Amino acid sequence: MTPIRSRAGANYEEEQARVLAASLHHVIRFGWTEAAMIAGARDVAVSPSIVGAIPRKDAALVEYFMDDCLQKLIHIIDSVDSDLVPSERIAKLVKLRLQMQAPYISKWPQALSIQAQPSNISTSFKQRAMLVDEFCNDEDTGVDWYLKRTAVGGIYSATEIYMLTDNSTDFDDTWIFLNERVRDAFDLSKTYQEVKYFAEAVGAGFTKKGF
Repeated sequence: MTPIRSRAGANYEEEQARVLAASLHHVIRFGWTEAAMIAGARDVAVSPSIVGAIPRKDAALVEYFMDDCLQKLIHIIDSVDSDLVPSERIAKLVKLRLQMQAPYISKWPQALSIQAQPSNISTSFKQRAMLVDEFCNDEDTGVDWYLKRTAVGGIYSATEIYMLTDNSTDFDDTWIFLNERVRDAFDLSKTYQEVKYFAEAVGAGFTKKGF
């Protein structure tokens, strides 16, 4: 009996995923809502009653979208030019990811509000942390690891917010804003490294002199 229950559970989860995927086509009209999910269920010939069994309905839809975008980005990453310097690579990946939510930009403030709710913020934080890991994709350790991810996470969030009020063609102003933030961050990182190396050199000098 256990295999049968497991298979039934797997089928049910697959149906939920199909409903959530189809629901994205209705977000522009209904927002990140149960109404969009009911419309999605009808599109894939699943009883709308399945929506009632999905916990945190609006959050589930936003989280499905975030996970789906992450998987798409992971598939794209290998095709990104390996000759790009780190700053160019990060700017390109952030742009690619934000372009995925461009079709939903009119409803994205609602998505951000849903993510910020106390019951959803833990999952939202984890999803964004995983996204930043894909942007960085390096072997930094210690302080450098945290500094880089904090900076890149800040760049992503700032650009995401800027994009909400950008009326330029194809979000051109947003990408200019993004490139400027990345350049500023990497200039700051360079300054930090120079200060760190200087401090280490000074420390080594004092040690040699017996201070």
